[in-house]
Amino acid sequence: MALSFAPTVRLAPALLGLTLLLSACGGDSTPSGGGGGGGGGSTGCAAAQSLGQQNQSLAAPEALSAVTAFQTPAPDWSAPHVAGQVLLVGMQGGLSTQNLSAQNLSAQAAAALSGVQLQQIDAELVLAYTPAGQNDQAFASVLSQAGLRAQPNFIYEALATPKDPGYPGNAGVRVGSGAYDQDYLTRINAADGWNVAVACGKTTSGVKTAVLDTGVDSAHPDLAGRLLAGKTFDSKGNMTNGAPEISTNEGDRGHGTGVAGLIGAATNNGVGLSGVTWQGQNILPLRVLGAQGSTSVALRAGLNYAVSQGAKVINMSLGYKTNPGDAALDTALTNAAKTAVLVAAAGNTSTDGIYYPASHPDVLAVGAVGKTNSLACYSARAGAPSGSRQLDLVAPGGNAGTGTATCYASNPYDQLTLTTTDQGGYALRAGTSEAAPLVSGAAALVWNVKPSLSAAQVRNILKTSATSVGGLKMLNVGAAVRAALK
Repeated sequence: MALSFAPTVRLAPALLGLTLLLSACGGDSTPSGGGGGGGGGSTGCAAAQSLGQQNQSLAAPEALSAVTAFQTPAPDWSAPHVAGQVLLVGMQGGLSTQNLSAQNLSAQAAAALSGVQLQQIDAELVLAYTPAGQNDQAFASVLSQAGLRAQPNFIYEALATPKDPGYPGNAGVRVGSGAYDQDYLTRINAADGWNVAVACGKTTSGVKTAVLDTGVDSAHPDLAGRLLAGKTFDSKGNMTNGAPEISTNEGDRGHGTGVAGLIGAATNNGVGLSGVTWQGQNILPLRVLGAQGSTSVALRAGLNYAVSQGAKVINMSLGYKTNPGDAALDTALTNAAKTAVLVAAAGNTSTDGIYYPASHPDVLAVGAVGKTNSLACYSARAGAPSGSRQLDLVAPGGNAGTGTATCYASNPYDQLTLTTTDQGGYALRAGTSEAAPLVSGAAALVWNVKPSLSAAQVRNILKTSATSVGGLKMLNVGAAVRAALK
């Protein structure tokens, strides 16, 4: 039985007509399509230390002499810091390994520093190198007990704020007569994840991620430098080079390109959108869906190829309303999940349960929330015929008329995505097909900052770090990255 992909909710013809070719620069009107909440949080592996004084509000000139005393908080050893180093604060000049005995140190302090390599930084700061085989925090604790003021050599990095027009707070990307931003990035706390990664000396790149879909437009300017050489699999499992986006279905035109862009639109390049992952040639487009859908053979071949190429995350924004008894695909999913995180759209009907392959126990089933943190009217949810299978995660998927007379009306709160260049470059879409790649991007980012994790550990981190909203588990990129780096 052929599978058909969980279709993007179709936009009204009037809006489809607005998906015209856009310039890289956003419009000059105020970005709309917002409505995202959440986000925030301080930066750093657990929280970046802010050691500067607070600004004082001065009511009169004489208040200049009355500066409020500032109390430095206790050192946070979970914050990013230089391994193998401990700073000694408030030391007098001249301290070195050779002249410890000449310093005014207690016997306990002298003993703690005996044999330790020391470097005078300035008149009151000394750098102590942690002895081999010792933990930095434990070494600092010994020094503190000896009456010395010890702390980490903290790492500070520039905060990651993309300059792409679509990033919230920037000019927005024009679709027709409106300018829209990616409010969903704020709602999934993406910036916090990026900032934590950067502060910890990691990149905002992602691990190799396969997109099993309708192909990807390799000429799209917002995917420059991001795509690996793609492959196409037909109904007999035959593989050919390249995975060009099919554009035969007007309503779903650019589906695979949009999915790839949500995961990894080239970020901070001043063009279009920001992806959940920023850079790296690590997105593997695999075309398994044609105008008539896909087959067990094509999907199995695509999965097996993705695994053989070392893909660590596999996105499947496709499905059928129940598992038709597909042992061939079940086996491929089980095997792929041993080394990769499998993410699938849960489906775009609210009464048919969770679609397959999202309903497979080794796959992360992703539902969609609309403008608010409640299931969108179209989103699949637990129930017949998928039985007790629950949604693993939810993420913004576009509003698509939620709260209106029809669930499928176009809406300014739908997702801002890429589409094929011949269709215009950018579009508004809605569906669980758009929610799933946000989770895939998060999985790729998490695994990039902690490569030693297993597929099962990454899946667990994404689920346990999620924000609880109305009984749903909302994707929280920042919390997931922090959890991975603990």
